Amino acid sequence: MSLRSTLGRAWHGVLSARHRRPVAMNDSGPFVSFSFDDFPRTAFTTGGEILAGQGIRGTYYVAMGLMGISNEQGEHFRLEDLHQALQDGHELGSHTFSHPSSRNVPLSAFQEDVRKGQRALREIVNSRATEHFAYPYGEATLAAKRAVGMEMMSCRGIYPGVNGPDVDLNLLNANLLYGGVENLGEVERLFHENAKQKGWLIFYTHDVCRNPSPYGCTPELLQAASRLASQHAKALPVGEVIRAFKGRTMTATS
Repeated sequence: MSLRSTLGRAWHGVLSARHRRPVAMNDSGPFVSFSFDDFPRTAFTTGGEILAGQGIRGTYYVAMGLMGISNEQGEHFRLEDLHQALQDGHELGSHTFSHPSSRNVPLSAFQEDVRKGQRALREIVNSRATEHFAYPYGEATLAAKRAVGMEMMSCRGIYPGVNGPDVDLNLLNANLLYGGVENLGEVERLFHENAKQKGWLIFYTHDVCRNPSPYGCTPELLQAASRLASQHAKALPVGEVIRAFKGRTMTATS
């Protein structure tokens, strides 16, 4: 194991132990959620269609400052995509406004960007904007975890693993869904682990296309993962899984 991996594991241990907001699953799983960060259009036009074929709805974490841009992930969402996603039963979550890392800006600036993103989303979709959040780049500091966790119903990172039996709403585990079907073996392993634990498995990706960016996946991989989801778990957006835990929140930790 490399020094970077060792340090990353150590930091995850520290981050996971502090400022927790646990909720008990009480054997209500297994659940699975599919989420898309930044919201490239293909995540909706292709990814959303694939999920719909299995009767699944996803969670789209929206950074409003990225609307209409194009980068290595392709064209990002348009205004009409937000309304159509909600109409199709998907969930919209917040991903800040300008997509900063909480590690690279002061806490006050990060909090303001989180709030700006939430306000911008609410102006467009009104009360239908959720209070669920994903950290840009998956990067969370202890201070950001504590502060943003006090304002959101949930905060999702990119640390891998199954959530449960006690779920930390201030730092949900999530597993990358990148590349093509050559990575299906790891996806299958996660589904088997999730079934054994009766836990909550969250996947995240970005663009969904034949030649994805390093942060996206092919339609074939998403199709295979969604089929496994329909067979091995209750597939719901992030907020609906949390509502299934309503009333089970335990004491938050410092």
